[in-house]
Amino acid sequence: MASPSRSGVFAQATDQRLEAYAESISFDSRLYEQDIRGSIAHADMLRTVGLLTDQEFSLICTELEKIRGQLERGELPMRFELEDIHMHVEQALIDATGDVGRKLHTARSRNDQVSTDLRMWIRESLDHIDELLVALQRAFLSRCDADFDVILPAYTHLQRAQPVLAPHYWLAYIEKLERDRGRVADCRKRVNQSPLGIAAVAGTTLPIDRQQTAKALGFDGITANSLDTSSDRDFALESSFALSMIASHLSGWAEEWILWSTVEFDFIQIPQQFCTGSSIMPQKVNPDTLELTRGKSARVMGSLQTLMLLVKNLPLAYNRDLQEDKPPLFDAFDTTRAMLELATPIVAGATLKRDSISARIEKGYLDATTLMEWMIRKGMPQRTAHHLVGAIVGEAMKQDLPLADLPVETLAKLSDGAIDASIKEVLGTQNAVAAFQSEGSTAPERVREQIDIWTQRLANDV
Repeated sequence: MASPSRSGVFAQATDQRLEAYAESISFDSRLYEQDIRGSIAHADMLRTVGLLTDQEFSLICTELEKIRGQLERGELPMRFELEDIHMHVEQALIDATGDVGRKLHTARSRNDQVSTDLRMWIRESLDHIDELLVALQRAFLSRCDADFDVILPAYTHLQRAQPVLAPHYWLAYIEKLERDRGRVADCRKRVNQSPLGIAAVAGTTLPIDRQQTAKALGFDGITANSLDTSSDRDFALESSFALSMIASHLSGWAEEWILWSTVEFDFIQIPQQFCTGSSIMPQKVNPDTLELTRGKSARVMGSLQTLMLLVKNLPLAYNRDLQEDKPPLFDAFDTTRAMLELATPIVAGATLKRDSISARIEKGYLDATTLMEWMIRKGMPQRTAHHLVGAIVGEAMKQDLPLADLPVETLAKLSDGAIDASIKEVLGTQNAVAAFQSEGSTAPERVREQIDIWTQRLANDV
């Protein structure tokens, strides 16, 4: 059987090698639900404007629902010569209804049809991604109260820098995920414009109502220019970029927890149900899920690169190259979804190794900046205080002592009397954390404020 897309202008049959080369049914069959819904909405509009009778519309809807059931049950054979899911649905309808089925494609092209289906699929997929982001935010938030008393070293250049409360770390990831949610929501606005009715490239001379189909399919509005719409895949690239940012954040988190789970850091224990062993070393408990997350993030970012290269040289308007947008896009969504689904139970189930953290928290002079700022409050210029504290740290390193264990007499001598016994109020990681004040800092009261804010926000986010 020849493809319904081949009109009477063709005098020769399609080469079978081309049929295999050009097919997309092997990957776009997952759009069947959107295609059925879009076709019903389109048929209803054709009935409204008088291009279908009530009886024809009823027959088309009945048969499309039957076809939906066949596709759900895997009963509709997939044939390369029918190329894609759109032609499979249409041919099944024609087989069942004859000329009535042939009317469904009135005022519609596969160009606007596939764009409509893909936008609907992306819209629904973005909504699911958003739900998974919220679930991960809640998992981080659920740790905050239980871990509130734990102090961790914050790092710059992967060197110990300053002390922070553990929930300050968890809130940092909640903020990253919130930016991800913002990009998803913003992207969704541009996705959710209906292309249906622009037909192939120039619109149609038939009296259709694009607003009706847009409303019926849950779109916010319609695209404004048929030429632009026929070629547009910005919505696919933008959604892929949003996924790439999510993947980047997940990869950074995975790398951090991979490091934290090593003997060298010994900060955290990953739930064993998300770890694997070694085929030769019986002692190994490897954080493979996190490593795979770090690795799979490359696939998501690679999908964005593929899509950008796919469209970069395309002239207006539709070109068959655009068929190749779906494999990388589908893979980006599938991979991101899988990463998020596994991240949530890992975050919720991991255990901070409090004794190990506490035993080494005074290493690295995390309170040095607090000492410097204490001197600034006493009237010393910042650069002078910065240089002086460096010298004090150098002396502490020689004696292999934390700053808090240096005798006050030594501190006073090194500072020409600028330091007195009151310095002990800010030295040591506990005192250093308590000394913070600024908004957005790890000050316990500021962290508590943020926990309360996020508890309220995420409780209302259903």
